[in-house]
Parts: sequence; C-alpha cells; structure tokens
Amino acid sequence: MTNTDLKELLDALHDKYNSPDFIADDPISVPHRYTDRADREIAGFFSATIAWGNRKAIVRSGHRMMHFMDDAPADFVRNASQRELALLSSYVHRTFNGGDLRDFVLALRRMEERHGGIGNFFETRYEAAQSMPAVLADFRREFFAGEHAPRCEKHVSSVERGAACKRLCMYLRWMVRRDDRGVDFGLWRRIPMSALYLPLDVHVGETARALGLLGRRQNDWRAVEELTDALRAFDAEDPARYDFSLFGAGMDGYLRE
Repeated sequence: MTNTDLKELLDALHDKYNSPDFIADDPISVPHRYTDRADREIAGFFSATIAWGNRKAIVRSGHRMMHFMDDAPADFVRNASQRELALLSSYVHRTFNGGDLRDFVLALRRMEERHGGIGNFFETRYEAAQSMPAVLADFRREFFAGEHAPRCEKHVSSVERGAACKRLCMYLRWMVRRDDRGVDFGLWRRIPMSALYLPLDVHVGETARALGLLGRRQNDWRAVEELTDALRAFDAEDPARYDFSLFGAGMDGYLRE
C-alpha cells in the first residue's frame, strides 16, 4: 500500500467513525451529558480514568459515577462535604474503588484551588513547556502532591516510567481537538491539536501494526511517539484525528473483513 493509498484509507475510516453516532457507546458520552466547561472537564477526566476493559461497562460505570456526584461533577468537586465524600465509598469499577474516587475528587479540588481547574493547569503548563510529555509528567506530580492513598497512583499512568498514558492522551484528545463533527469538545484552545499524541490501546496498536504504521511491539510511550510521528506525515496539524480511524477499524475487525 502506497502512502497515498494509506492516507485515503485513514481518511475514509476517520469520516466513518468521527460522527455523533460514535458518542453513545463511548466513554466520551459521560462528559457529553453536560454543557458547562468545568463539568465537562471533570466528567471527562473521571470517564477517561476508568476507560479500560469493556466499553459498555465503562460507560455504565461513568454515568453511575456522575450519579454519585449528584450529576453535578464540578459543584461536587468544589463543595462536597465530608459526609458526601464518605458516600463515595460504595462506588467500584474494576480496581478503581470508592477510596480512589474520594482521593481523586480531593486532588481535583486542590487543582481547582491552586490552578483554577484541570484545564487551566494543562493549558498553562503547555504554554510554558511546549512539550506534552513534560506536561503529562507535571500533571501527575501535581495531581498526587496532596494527601492520598498510594494505591490510587496506579490509576494515572507515568510517562516518566515509559507508560503509553492511553487514558490521558484520550482525555487530551477530547478536550483539545476541535472540528465540526460534534464528538470532541475543543475546550482547551491554548494547546494546539498538533501537540496531541495518539491514545494507544490494544485495538489501535494492532491496526497500526497491520497497516505498517507501527513497528514497535510493546505498547509503551516509545510506541506512542513512533505512531504519532507516522500519522503526522498525513496530517501534521491534527494527527490525533486518526485515533477514530485506528480504534474504530480495530474494534470492528475492519482489517479482517
């Protein structure tokens, strides 16, 4: 397959999957419940945090999590009382439990108080660093700077340890990418779309390797860089749009048809 053929295929797959029909069965449906920026940022972060495993289960758990927060995530993060925080204890999604949820709420509250919110933190740090890996590392350090149970740290991947950071990259795609398709939010305008990296999961990795876009066998940060660099050759300004192409094709078994 020539580069021209490959670009045509990727663009066609993007056009198929980057549509409002994609939303309902995807974790992005959780922040799509809201119109307020802060609600979308917080709901999106929590939905992305639990986004591993079965997509239907993720979506159900994400909506249930919002119910635990009285369906007002920004207000809950800012104002939940100790009693209300204690009620989170019965929440569970796989290994993410109520204690993790409470610590994450308090970490986001701290970011709100110190930085004006998670979005302002990411935008400000990117403007200073001009490096998304550096921002991902800064975010993880700042997020866990307050008091928390050490066990919850496993739920935010470390780029400094070479992790693919799939969920953080997906969350950034949601918040940064903007187009007229109605899926991604494009809220964080101070970060260019060109700075985004591909969310690399099993589906994306398998499809990328089948198409010759990724040679590295391990799904780690080096693979994320290799794949994103390959896709920048097709769209330097918006490489993350091909997440729709690779994820959708892999999920639906497109290459096996």
